[in-house]
Amino acid sequence: MKKTALFILINIVLLQSSIQAQNHFIQKADSIVQAFVNEKSVPGMAISIYLGNEMIWSKGYGYSDLKNQVPVDPSKTKFRIGSVSKTLTASALGVLMQEGKVDPDQAIQTYVPHFPVKNWPITVRQVAGHTAGIRHYHGSEFMSRKKYETINEGLEIFKDDPLLFEPGTSYRYSSYGWNLISAVIEGASGYDFLPYMNSVVFDHLGMNNTEADWADEDIPNRTKFYEWSGGRNKKAPYVDNSYKWAGGGFIGTTEDLILFGEAHLDYNYLNEKTQQELMFPQQTANGETTNYGMGWSYLQHNNTHWVGHSGGSVGGSTMFLINKRHRMVIAYAINRSRVGFDNLHFKIADVFLNTDK
Repeated sequence: MKKTALFILINIVLLQSSIQAQNHFIQKADSIVQAFVNEKSVPGMAISIYLGNEMIWSKGYGYSDLKNQVPVDPSKTKFRIGSVSKTLTASALGVLMQEGKVDPDQAIQTYVPHFPVKNWPITVRQVAGHTAGIRHYHGSEFMSRKKYETINEGLEIFKDDPLLFEPGTSYRYSSYGWNLISAVIEGASGYDFLPYMNSVVFDHLGMNNTEADWADEDIPNRTKFYEWSGGRNKKAPYVDNSYKWAGGGFIGTTEDLILFGEAHLDYNYLNEKTQQELMFPQQTANGETTNYGMGWSYLQHNNTHWVGHSGGSVGGSTMFLINKRHRMVIAYAINRSRVGFDNLHFKIADVFLNTDK
């Protein structure tokens, strides 16, 4: 009995010590984020952190609606996540790859037969990895106010344009390439893109606060959107992102992004082979790395690698990263355009991993 009591006491002491250390790290991270919010005059921000086997910290700063002073709630406030949408869409592509319904090395026309044939064949992998030569935005396209009813309507923007280079020979970032990936998903699955995303990604992973950003609908808990102009936060212009759901059209909470990241720390949702194909960086024909897989960016920090994506949209700036070695997921979102992150994610990671000097 005495040995059992001593064992319990030791474990209680160790647990209390661990909690005290974690609280210290949270306080330190909180001060870093608060300083960032103040320095950048951020209108509203949410940050959520997962480490080990649990979400250890989640907090909102500022307001989702400045006029009505509605506080940010990381469990409810829906931000525009921009190009992090590509990473979410990549998982739907991964599901189809696992089911044998998509071969990423097949030509695009295998799944989207109506897409025009170009001077060179282009594969799903090349399109998803930005090595296909498909162009990015031109002119004011990023500020589109038009509502697109279907994925195929979104293809009309760029489908007849020539490729920028021979596929596989270079890397050129293209959100429109992900329009084409959403058409691949429709062709391979037999379902419309948005319902398929809801079924195999959002609903499956319990991401109940992630959805398409329908500009003309009243969506509960969607933040207001701001831009920096004249030395203050002003309402961002109206845009309709229905032309690019897969590449930049979703809204969601940081806590939903934590759920998404957690699902990719292990291999129950997408197996190891599929995750490797999606996350491992591609190479151009001359052997140069692109630091990009299929919908996943690859970053190095403190001798470990991170995968994820940043997102920039009208009225939104978002970062999502996972580190498998440390089982860490970082997600933060801001309701303003073009906020420089200044490596905030790595500063926070260094605190919790106790590697900051």
